[in-house]
Amino acid sequence: MTDAVENVDILIVGAGPVGMTLHLALAAGGQQSLLVDRRPPAALQTDPRALALSHGARELLEQLGGWPTRAATPIETIHVSQKGGFGRTLIDRSDYKLPALGYVVRYRDLAAALAARLADDARLTEAEILDITADSDGATVALRQAGKLRRIRCRLLVHAEGTPGDEAGVTVSDYVQHAVICEVTPTPGNARRAWERFTPDGPLALLPLGDEYSIVFTLPPAKADAVMALDDDAFVAALSAQFGRSMRFAKPGKRSRFPLALRLRDQLHRGREVWIGNTAQTLHPVSGQGFNLGLRDAWQLADSLLNEGVAGIDLAAYAASRRLDREGGAFFTDKVVKAFSNDCAPLRLARGLGLLALDVFPPARHFVAKRMIWGARAWP
Repeated sequence: MTDAVENVDILIVGAGPVGMTLHLALAAGGQQSLLVDRRPPAALQTDPRALALSHGARELLEQLGGWPTRAATPIETIHVSQKGGFGRTLIDRSDYKLPALGYVVRYRDLAAALAARLADDARLTEAEILDITADSDGATVALRQAGKLRRIRCRLLVHAEGTPGDEAGVTVSDYVQHAVICEVTPTPGNARRAWERFTPDGPLALLPLGDEYSIVFTLPPAKADAVMALDDDAFVAALSAQFGRSMRFAKPGKRSRFPLALRLRDQLHRGREVWIGNTAQTLHPVSGQGFNLGLRDAWQLADSLLNEGVAGIDLAAYAASRRLDREGGAFFTDKVVKAFSNDCAPLRLARGLGLLALDVFPPARHFVAKRMIWGARAWP
């Protein structure tokens, strides 16, 4: 390995949307950073996911010039209900004087919009990290890129890629659920309405995406196995049976699946290392909170760095400032999933009463809606 050491102020491991958001926010304030990613740039274009972005996320990304206007489908209403029980609530953008409650964007389109804002020398791609040596003044990262061994010394190392593993300092709650995702064509059209349909197997989300719906079909692992093995007609029948409403589906696209668990890193920082986005917390996709939370991590870290400087940043204070938002998001999604993913009659009654209360008591509905739109900023 070469003895030469390259120096940067801030090294960001992970050049996905959260890492790029942090880099661009720092650059907008005149602070340099370097992105390192193990994938080639083209890999971002193969990700099958669609992302539900809040209106608050749009406000952040627009400030960076990274909002994919033409690729974003607005969500104007959200219909929430439960299968096999009464009660429903409808959240409408007009109640908040917003153009939309949120937006649905393909991961690849958001990644492309952010990547287009990067300078040519902003990231190292196809870089395999071999070793990280951290100390009180920063970290030295050894990596292999384009067949060359390199050592990069940074004053702050930001982890923005991957999910917390089963390791000390990470709290894990396995939901014993898998998300099966794909796109389908609805009849009638989606009318820019999102649906969150709670079932005993797990929540079913329909997110408007162009003329399609992006489906997040949550099931126990064995049922997910069976659904993945169905032909298109049988899959549509299974989806219709779970949705249980007067809507027809056709032309299902390629299906993918992901196991679901709540993973919370107990400490967001260690020495001169800090964790943001999915590396800090991975949430259940119900209500689309996880990715928006990661964007807010990036934005707030950038704000702290620009205000305090790389040398002066108090990472403990940054972690404390994220506590309400991340723990609130984790608590909300976790309790919703556990309360709704069963067929217990008393709980079904309680859920129905809760949905009815949200529908007839606007302050309660507004509290939930504003939490989804702006995160902890909406809390008193």
